[in-house]
Amino acid sequence: MRATLRLGGHGDNGVSTGQGTLGRGCVNGVPGTGGNRGRPCGGTVPPPIPVPAAWQRPYLNIFKHFRVEEWKRSAREGDVAALTDARLKGTVYRIRGSIPASNYLQLPRTGTQSLGLAGRYLYLLFRPMPRKHFVVHLDVATQENQVVRISFSTLFKEFKSTATWLQFPFLCGAAEGSLGDGAARRDLMGAAPADVRWTCLVLDLPSILSLYLSRRYSHLKSVKLCSNLLVKNLCTSDLVFDPGVTFSEARRADLACRGVAPMPREMAFPVPRGQKWHDLYDYIRFPSEGSKLSYDSIQKICPGPAAGGQVSKDPQPVTLTKAVRDRLSLIHQITSPKAMPRRRPVITRSIPEVHLTAPGSPAAVPSGDQELEKTQRPHSAGDIGQSAAVGDGGIHVYAHQRSERTIRATHTGSEERLLPDPILKLRMIIGFGGCSTKWALWTRNNAAVVYPCHAVIVTLQIQTGEQRFFIGHTDKVSALAFNGNSTLLASAQAGPLSVVRLWDFPTGTCLSVFKTHVCSLLSLSFSYSGAVLCGVGKDGHGKTLVVVWNAAQVTRGGEVAVLAKAHTDVDIQALKIAFFDDTRMVSCGRDNIRLWRVRSGALRSCPINLGEYHSLEFTDLAFEEGHAAEREPEDRMLFVCSKSGHVLEVDYKNVCVRTVRRLLPAESRGCQRQDKAGPGIAINSISFSSTFCATGSEDGYLRLWPLDFSAVVLEAEHEAPVSSVCISPDSRKVLCTTAAGNVGYLDIQSQGYNTLMRSHEDSVLAFSVEGIWKQMATVSQDNTIRVWDLASMQQLYDFTAADEMPCAVAFHPTQRVLACGFDSGMVRTFSLAASNLLVEHKQHRTVITGLTFSPDGNFMFSCCLQGTLALYSCMAQKSHVLRVLGNVVARDAGSGPDALVVSGDSRLLAFVGPSKYVVTVMEACSLDELLRVDISILDLNSTALDSAVRVCFASAPRGELLVSTSSNKILVLDAKTGRLVREVSPVHKLSCSSLALSKDGRYLLTAGDKVIKVWDYRMRFAVNFQVYIGHSEPVRQVAFTPDQRHVISVGDAIFLWDFLALPAERSPRAEAPSSESALLPGAGQRRSGFSCVGRSWRNDLGEGSSEKLKDASETPRQTVPLPLLSSPPCLDVSSVHQAGCQSIFSESDKEEEAGLPGSSRMVANGDKDASVRVVESVRSEELLVVRPKVGRESSRSPGESANAAGPELFPGTASHRDCFLLSVAEPRKETKSPKSQCSVRPDSYRHFTPRFKASVLPQNLLSPPAGSEVLKLKGVIGYNGNGRGNMVWNPDTGFFAYTCGCVIVVEDLHSGSQNHWLGHTEEISTLALSHDAQVLASASGRRSGDSHCQIRIWNVQDGVCTASLFHHETQVQAMAFSRDDRFLVTLGDYSDQTIALWNTYTYKLISSTCISEPVHDVAFSPFSHRDLACVGKGAMMFWLLEQQGADVNLKVHRVPAPDVLGPVELTSLCYGDDGLLYSGTNSGQICVWDTETNCCFMTWEADEGEIGVLVCGRDRLVSGSNTKRIRLWAVAAVQELRLKGADARSSSVLLEHEITLDGTIVSAAFDDSLEMGIVGTTAGTLWYINWTESTSIRLISGHKNKVTEVCFSPDETHCATCGEDGSVRIWSLGSMELVVQFQVLNQSCQCLAWKPHPVVAWGAESQHVVAGYSDGTIRIFSISRTEMELKMHPHAVALTAIAYSTDGEMILSGGKDGLVVVSSPRTGMTIHILAEHKGSPITVLQCTRKQYWDFGVEGGELWLATSSDRRVSVWASDWLKDKCELLDWLSFPAPAGPEGLGSLPPSLAAFCPWEPGTLVYVGFGMQKEALFYSLRKKQVVEKISLPYFATSLSLSPAAHFMAVGFSEQLLRLLRCPSSEAQDYAGHDDTVHLCRFAPSGRRLLTASHSAVLLWELTAS
Repeated sequence: MRATLRLGGHGDNGVSTGQGTLGRGCVNGVPGTGGNRGRPCGGTVPPPIPVPAAWQRPYLNIFKHFRVEEWKRSAREGDVAALTDARLKGTVYRIRGSIPASNYLQLPRTGTQSLGLAGRYLYLLFRPMPRKHFVVHLDVATQENQVVRISFSTLFKEFKSTATWLQFPFLCGAAEGSLGDGAARRDLMGAAPADVRWTCLVLDLPSILSLYLSRRYSHLKSVKLCSNLLVKNLCTSDLVFDPGVTFSEARRADLACRGVAPMPREMAFPVPRGQKWHDLYDYIRFPSEGSKLSYDSIQKICPGPAAGGQVSKDPQPVTLTKAVRDRLSLIHQITSPKAMPRRRPVITRSIPEVHLTAPGSPAAVPSGDQELEKTQRPHSAGDIGQSAAVGDGGIHVYAHQRSERTIRATHTGSEERLLPDPILKLRMIIGFGGCSTKWALWTRNNAAVVYPCHAVIVTLQIQTGEQRFFIGHTDKVSALAFNGNSTLLASAQAGPLSVVRLWDFPTGTCLSVFKTHVCSLLSLSFSYSGAVLCGVGKDGHGKTLVVVWNAAQVTRGGEVAVLAKAHTDVDIQALKIAFFDDTRMVSCGRDNIRLWRVRSGALRSCPINLGEYHSLEFTDLAFEEGHAAEREPEDRMLFVCSKSGHVLEVDYKNVCVRTVRRLLPAESRGCQRQDKAGPGIAINSISFSSTFCATGSEDGYLRLWPLDFSAVVLEAEHEAPVSSVCISPDSRKVLCTTAAGNVGYLDIQSQGYNTLMRSHEDSVLAFSVEGIWKQMATVSQDNTIRVWDLASMQQLYDFTAADEMPCAVAFHPTQRVLACGFDSGMVRTFSLAASNLLVEHKQHRTVITGLTFSPDGNFMFSCCLQGTLALYSCMAQKSHVLRVLGNVVARDAGSGPDALVVSGDSRLLAFVGPSKYVVTVMEACSLDELLRVDISILDLNSTALDSAVRVCFASAPRGELLVSTSSNKILVLDAKTGRLVREVSPVHKLSCSSLALSKDGRYLLTAGDKVIKVWDYRMRFAVNFQVYIGHSEPVRQVAFTPDQRHVISVGDAIFLWDFLALPAERSPRAEAPSSESALLPGAGQRRSGFSCVGRSWRNDLGEGSSEKLKDASETPRQTVPLPLLSSPPCLDVSSVHQAGCQSIFSESDKEEEAGLPGSSRMVANGDKDASVRVVESVRSEELLVVRPKVGRESSRSPGESANAAGPELFPGTASHRDCFLLSVAEPRKETKSPKSQCSVRPDSYRHFTPRFKASVLPQNLLSPPAGSEVLKLKGVIGYNGNGRGNMVWNPDTGFFAYTCGCVIVVEDLHSGSQNHWLGHTEEISTLALSHDAQVLASASGRRSGDSHCQIRIWNVQDGVCTASLFHHETQVQAMAFSRDDRFLVTLGDYSDQTIALWNTYTYKLISSTCISEPVHDVAFSPFSHRDLACVGKGAMMFWLLEQQGADVNLKVHRVPAPDVLGPVELTSLCYGDDGLLYSGTNSGQICVWDTETNCCFMTWEADEGEIGVLVCGRDRLVSGSNTKRIRLWAVAAVQELRLKGADARSSSVLLEHEITLDGTIVSAAFDDSLEMGIVGTTAGTLWYINWTESTSIRLISGHKNKVTEVCFSPDETHCATCGEDGSVRIWSLGSMELVVQFQVLNQSCQCLAWKPHPVVAWGAESQHVVAGYSDGTIRIFSISRTEMELKMHPHAVALTAIAYSTDGEMILSGGKDGLVVVSSPRTGMTIHILAEHKGSPITVLQCTRKQYWDFGVEGGELWLATSSDRRVSVWASDWLKDKCELLDWLSFPAPAGPEGLGSLPPSLAAFCPWEPGTLVYVGFGMQKEALFYSLRKKQVVEKISLPYFATSLSLSPAAHFMAVGFSEQLLRLLRCPSSEAQDYAGHDDTVHLCRFAPSGRRLLTASHSAVLLWELTAS
């Protein structure tokens, strides 16, 4: 049997999808019988009794086959009765009662029997009883010999899962056409409705087990139907029965070849003539087939044949009933997780969606042959908790949602789980006993011994030491027994619910597991044949209970049955079955020896008359071995031993004591009569062979005696009492166990003793492993310290502290020294080489809670329960104390091996303290505090305070600190800044007791809940962890061995696991990193960023990620991966770092930079959390940290160092190092060098990443001739906060420009008028303005089909593009003009990594240089056109341009950032006065550089986050960061510091002003004196800043996220927009300024409408807008009063469309579930609910006027509703008369599947203003066209061809114009009916909205967050 027991899955309450190959552990008891809190358990079961195939083919009627009506093979309890149902015309069984557990029908009759039904599908024909709850339990067996219970009930509120139990909520639907109570229908959770229908429920059992538990289905074991329900029948089959198909239809459609058959007549519901089955009954199949949802669902099956008897081969839409609609409205209430604002789950993993091949598909394969392919699919944030567009009319019930993963059951080789699987294999367990130390058995071949180790049974080969494991018990094993030939092994489990497992010993398979009804089973005995098993224990009242079981059939698949049982008042210490008779047993105990016999089903006993020995305490017994032929089998001697040394020889046949002997100690050894003086040997165990006897006694001796006990033949002394002895079958060895946990055997021939196992006597508290001598040290509650050899796992040393308990242990990393901490507070170090005590430290007075060495071996650290922390120097072998700090470690955090952790570079020490809510990081060598992180406030949404439990450092390049918390999370913090990088939750059910990271940083170990989890540290997969069980007690510590080949876990015992994943350094897939790295050509060959084949490069920016680069050795990817640049950027930097950013920052390739002096690795860093306090440690370094003074009041905290206020000058000793020369012989010629092709985004928000979009450019464009344009771009609403440096302003000329999408907006700040420069087709990343403000340079990404991105050069005077430059391959990060405007420098992003120099006279490329590292910003010196600088990863690069004729030389000097800053990114720079250069870092410091010596001489901490913008003017400096703050600094003293050197310590930098804005600062422009300027933020806002007046005024604003709707006011003076950010904004069309904004938090505004026809002019209270939100609410806002007037909640799901009636007296709203609701804006009441579009989201609602009797129906209003399933309904309404009549129903055809489309285009319709009675439709169809449909003629009257499928549509109310938007970034204006077309550019994404104004003179379009206003110049 394989050793490890693996539980794979998403989480402890999640669902397993791992393909585990091993068995699972029993959770709480016996299958179907309960356990803790009544849970069933997945114990092992015997294989089903072989059933002839004919029994179950083609189907098996279960009720008929098992004759339920006779109640012989089935059981009933409570109110169960057979009735005749008039409607079904047959017998049904009614099960009712208030308690389901007491009223049920069960098949088979007893839990020990099995149905053995192997059919794939289980059909249950039932009807829930109205207004009642019901429960159904199914016990199914797996091929892994596990029992899994599948339950579904109306009582369950949500999906739950364990390894052996699946609970599904069941929702009952109402009959069709039944409206019922509206309030009740909004909450269908719970009891069935009054009009619930008969249902045919089809359960695909193999798919359920495969999907949810990764198990293979074997057979159905039992069914339990609990009240309250009516049941017609049960059936199993391998066929799919369609109840809506008749036999004739099935024959015509040849459904048999597709595995589909009509329902058998005896199983069918009656259908009256002329009616359809699906109109009368419900058909539910689970898991549903063909669903496109991202969640598990119970789906109503399609109704089958269409009219005319033709059975369609494709799924047909279902007309949704009221019941179905009600079920859809409850999706979020059932299982959607609670919203977690500001945080996205990292390890979000869900129950996947199932896509099983349709029954009729030729690719259909049996479930057992299907493999699970896990693929990612993109989701936007708005999709979380929402279903996809439902086009199949399904009933969808979410089981559980944790993420956006999809599983497809198709053949594939791709893997989306942690590999290898399993990743751990149990190699060895050091331990013995647990419940008792007296159980150890020989195997029949004398080669191995079997013994329990807590919850695991171990088979140990005595020659090789190899171990084999039997895993399945969940509590300690209390007894073992073999049958005569060692083929059957019985094991009993201790605890209140004791179970017995029977194992097939050769294979390790568990044959049976059954409940004993004994609270604590103490002894087991097998008969020689294995047919009878006997056990002794205590019942619930403490009385002794003897039970005898019949196990004769267990090896043939049968069950174990109770033969007899009896209670007794006597004590029983041992009981054995006579080997000559299976019905006879013997027992002994205190004061008694009894003989037992089973006869006629009863167990009876008789005592043996003991006479004067009746008061002895008998401990063990054994039968005489060997037998003479002339004697009867029962004519045998029985030997019974006692605590007093007496051995009684009992005549079994005559039931009397024949002889009594008393064994005495050595000084009077021999057989003496009982009257001899002196104490006897207290015998604990006795064993007999045919030639000698063995005894084990309390004095620690194993003694061998002749059969007459005349003298001791051989003895072996032990340190502890011998608890059991067992002679081997060949009589050559004697197995011996001791109370101290040792197992050994005595070899009689050699007279040698061999110890097989030594173990701790109590729980192991901690361990430490050292890698040089391969040794491990452990400490235990048994007061011992033990050292083990890792290779052999043999004990080497044993230190015992009599009066003290060791609590912590640590190996010195380089010396053979062991340190140990004790509960007395003592810390002792031992020399293992000399085996002596080195030194004792008495710095602590209480229990030592933490003890560790630094990895370099220089220091040791200890802490105690009082919070004291001590630092020791270990330079010499005898350590000495350096520093002791009091009250710094948390007192209430508890002890543990991970209390103190040191980083891999030995620089940092981390621990929990001074309180349990705080984690502190100190400098290891000095204990100077560097960082404090308050864990309790990191989760802003938690109602309870979270506390830290354990800490762990990641590998040095990552620079991360892991913290496990009391809320079952692991927080990954930046070890330098304390910023929360990501979190993993939940990790365990209970808090994590230990965590450890592998040396290569790829795997994380956690321990908790008695289990071990192995995680992929980078969280790349759908299943990021594997779970391993085996421990019966909490795991105290888990860790990797230094070579990462093994994992060790300790608790109840010591477990050694083989770690099957190869470490990175010896993995065949990983290349060795290059030993040198070059910044530029000539400085060494730097390897490509893609050369690390063994790593999975992951793009995880937001929810949109859909592709990943797989490891090269894994299965080839199915699709071409999208480039990293297409992913959405992560700009929203908050206190909790977005999950989307963490992988980009933490998964960079390992880079060796030994060739770069002073270089440092990149670490995850960015903004700090408000809960983090950073204390800089000032030591004797080159650099002194300057802390600026804050104007008017000091910012220095009392605890800060006093000398931290002065600057220190940097010596210019390194002014000429790292100097390289690059020469370009000819202009325009590039310097070709190997670029790194870095695909990991740097840890800097300053670095630009384009917004993700799926749109592409059009193939052709029908641009109108010059002068004939109908549309003119009038205005743009919005500023692109995703750009970097994409706003310019020249205070001298007043030129002001910014970007919005691909448009450059040039605005007059005085008048507000706009000019728009069009030409870019992609998002503009950055702008640069020449110093004379005559030339503007703009850069955007490359277009589809282009190989390079575009840089456009504009003439500012006339807005004409004078040049287009193409050089950079991906994005342009920054641009700058030289001081004399002769040169333009452009900088590529992290994937391009080139710096290009252009001649601005000719705009030809002068030079291009590849850089090995990403660079963030570039600037020319204001004093010389030859000098420029750029900043990047940990260094400043100074460039010098030297031109000699046509040759251009570039000299570069790379200077690393000061060491005191650590591994930082230099993110921004600007030149100051007189040779100063300022640079910002991603950790908040500002560095000042001397450009003459090229060295940094000063730095100060300017912010808590990354500084991305710096602007300098005269003696002032402005800094902007991702903390949303801009700060103004007085830096006049900096020049003085530079000149005066170290003498100028009285001056410092002064913070003059600070302003907090609404987002991260991405652009800034100020005047020369820095008194006023303009600043841009990621929130899409441009602010005017006036430092003199300390004011900030919003200049430009826009939506940050996608705009979801736009509309005009009736008078066209204003427009309204709404977005996914939950805001509704009102804009003035005259000034394009924001007038008012209504914000709803934590919701997305999906649609809005302006109330038509105001009674009075603008400003009156009649101006209203109505908006619909994602939570199903409708809000009405008053524009003039700027307040919300009314809130309604008519929908249970998100709204998708909303409109006013033509008179404004009604509101029509459509939801994602397809419901259309008519509400009154005056009362808020719901007037109508229309469900014709149920199941498909509403896309359009539009109202128009009509003549009252027009179209033959009453009403003055005509309105339409369009849904995404290409259906349009047209209605006529008279709202005053409460009339609403369906006028027409349109359904437009479409091809079977969209070819080449990522997603279906929307279905859109609108009334034609110039053709009354006509509507226009666009959408996915047979052709790309617009259809004009006449409501009078009932036909399409006109078609207009379109170039693509439309994404937006609007018709002008005035002229005959139609505006159509496309996903190809194109807007087309069509003149009707001539179809003349004009195409307009200006959008950089899908044109998803276009709306004409009421007058038809204006048009609004929207593309993502940009809103464009167009004017019609001609009509």
